[in-house]
Amino acid sequence: MRIYLRGDLGSGKTTLIRGLLRALGVKDTVKSPSYPLVELYVVSRLNLYHFDFYRFLDAHEFDDAGLADYFHGEGVCLVEWPNGQAMPFLHPTLSSVWLIQAQERNQRERHLAQRESDV
Repeated sequence: MRIYLRGDLGSGKTTLIRGLLRALGVKDTVKSPSYPLVELYVVSRLNLYHFDFYRFLDAHEFDDAGLADYFHGEGVCLVEWPNGQAMPFLHPTLSSVWLIQAQERNQRERHLAQRESDV
């Protein structure tokens, strides 16, 4: 399964993944894998792979990192910053867009929208 999360910096992509993993019982620290590219979390017999492709520009970087096998296995791939140019052949099972709108000072409103055109 592939779940792609799109949104601006600070829109809550990592927070959503952190909440999902906490709800599944993960006690480890959950942070955005910007530098290691992938973090593994194991829940029972299910492997959840948390990716961050913010810095990827093209498919060569994805190929060079050797990450394709993760996307063809039986685990769940949670992807922040999925880049169509870097991963053109990997279509998500679910794609969501996070939109943040300022309400008042120090308040934000989050909207989750699934767009079929991204799937």
